Amino acid sequence: MTGVKGLNALVTGGGRGIGAAIAAALSRAGAHVTVLGRSEASLAARVAAGDASAYFIADISDRAAFAGVMRRIVADRGIDILVNNAGAALSASFLKTDMAQFQFMLDINLMGPVIAAQEVLPGMIDRGFGRIVNIASTASLKGYSYVSAYVAAKHALLGVTRSMALETARTGVTVNAVCPGFTDTDLVSASIETIVARTGRTAEQARAELAKSNPMGRLVSPVEVADAVCWLAGRETGAVTGTALPVAGGEQ
Repeated sequence: MTGVKGLNALVTGGGRGIGAAIAAALSRAGAHVTVLGRSEASLAARVAAGDASAYFIADISDRAAFAGVMRRIVADRGIDILVNNAGAALSASFLKTDMAQFQFMLDINLMGPVIAAQEVLPGMIDRGFGRIVNIASTASLKGYSYVSAYVAAKHALLGVTRSMALETARTGVTVNAVCPGFTDTDLVSASIETIVARTGRTAEQARAELAKSNPMGRLVSPVEVADAVCWLAGRETGAVTGTALPVAGGEQ
């Protein structure tokens, strides 16, 4: 068995953070990686660093435009591995979260992966092989205060993951979710800034507060998430589908 070697992979949100780590890990393992995101500079940097072989620019919140870009990618290079990593988080109390914020969280964290999967899945089924890995969150497994819209969208993403896995179970395609805890990325840095602004704590205190949910007492590394994705994306994991794999240091 040869893992992901020679397979065509697409990583959304691949310009930075967890997505960049996933792209780099897949490339090192021998996959041909395309990264997709909004920032051309970040995406081009991944290609220049050898972490990806190509990039496409798209905003997944624009459903029609994103679907069009996905069709171009699929026509250009059939996708064997889809990693739905692009996401966003908004923080506010439930009563201060309006309908537009709920819709935005659903558009980014649910409908983006749905659109991408609908574009790549027919080809995967025709070829009898495919791996879809959705980057969910521990927020798809439990609730957190002040991020109700994000939690709702991530719960929905896990539900779709499990349903897709059942529908494709006899096709050679697997569909799984990786559920990181608080990970040392720009997204968490933004959360830390919000905590500092709202509570008056120092950045170090805010970071420690987030790390406290991890029994290991630290933030997860993007590389640790990438390693889990590479395993699920490999040829060897054909019997692993419909699972939610926490990468959270034992957080329950």
